[in-house]
Amino acid sequence: MSHLWQGLFETFDQSILLCFIVVFCAGLFSGWWIRRAGETKKRRPVKSMGDEAFFKGFQHILSNDQDHAIEEFTKSVQVNSDTIETYVALGNLYRSKGDIDRAIRIRQSIILRPNINEHIRLRSLFDLGLDYRKGGFLSRALKTFLEVAGQEPSNIENLKEIEKIYEELKDWENACRIRRRIRNLKKGNHAHILAHYLVEAGKVCYDNGDLNKAKSFFSKAISTHKGCVDAYLHLGDLYFAKDDYKKAISIWKKIVKVAPQFIFLAYRRLEGAYSRMKNLKPVEDFLKECAQANRDAFTYLALARFIYNKDDIEGALREITNALDLDPLFWEARKFRGEILIAEGRKKEILRDYDDIIKHLKMAFLRFQCTKCGFQPDDLEWQCPQCKSWDTIRQVNSREVRPTAVPQEKDSFKTLSQGK
Repeated sequence: MSHLWQGLFETFDQSILLCFIVVFCAGLFSGWWIRRAGETKKRRPVKSMGDEAFFKGFQHILSNDQDHAIEEFTKSVQVNSDTIETYVALGNLYRSKGDIDRAIRIRQSIILRPNINEHIRLRSLFDLGLDYRKGGFLSRALKTFLEVAGQEPSNIENLKEIEKIYEELKDWENACRIRRRIRNLKKGNHAHILAHYLVEAGKVCYDNGDLNKAKSFFSKAISTHKGCVDAYLHLGDLYFAKDDYKKAISIWKKIVKVAPQFIFLAYRRLEGAYSRMKNLKPVEDFLKECAQANRDAFTYLALARFIYNKDDIEGALREITNALDLDPLFWEARKFRGEILIAEGRKKEILRDYDDIIKHLKMAFLRFQCTKCGFQPDDLEWQCPQCKSWDTIRQVNSREVRPTAVPQEKDSFKTLSQGK
């Protein structure tokens, strides 16, 4: 073979042999390149199909077409099952449509993936908690959120979800504990929320007969937030239950300084306490003082009722007029004046009053409204029933809308004025 190779080498020119070798290598490389290009060409349509379905899915989300979005995302994961973002989007869509079982299965499949990024795993765990909560599985949701909190203690979004569940469970002490953690992580006004949690915890103790612990909670609420009206009301109720009427009265009167717009909540309480002391004169003096200081229509109406109970008809009508001068659409005051005029048989004044009422019928009445979400509850609430924000319920401007009745505190001590 060596002699043969040597003969061939001598027969052909070296330049020709070199060209032959180059052409041969070029052929090998060309074959390899053609095969690779063919394989890439086969794979490219598959990948592009998944990408196309993915982007179509997001277009449907932007168009609020959830059904078609789910359809496209499902196509995308069938083509490329490694895209976690698509699974996350699918899980969110199923949760928003109320298909909680599918949403949960998708989250669990993401969490169980080997070698998954820890941040993605915790986010999926958090989403799983949201799925449980949407499905009404509060205990599972709480357990899941607590697991996230154990690994991400500074995750404020997760802590707020835990807080919401404790609120729903009426576990006020734990809600207070979580709110303190949020306060340490995020600047803002947390005092009023903490105060309400303490008051709610105190109410539970009060209902269970543990007055000393309830007193401690109410007092802590006031020291936490001086403007917590609910704390003053219930601390006064507690002293009233102990027959310490002077202390109860002194607590209730403090509302004038911290939140004069809510002092009407204490009027009947004060009347009930003074009636037990068999001395109602201070009630009249207090109402007159509040009326002069605050110029509040509710206070004038309360004063009118008190004076009317003393058989001072003219004095009662005078105070009702003061209330209506401030608030022409205060229907509770108009109703009370109508009752007095009918009882006294004053027909001409009834007709005149009726004529005045007709002039105001086209005007709106007062409603309470949440300044955060716009919800309008029928009664005064310390926590908005819709967005769950604390101390956001306010009266709408008196010249825009008017009440059909004097607003009442939902949890008011209604039997005080009756001496019960």
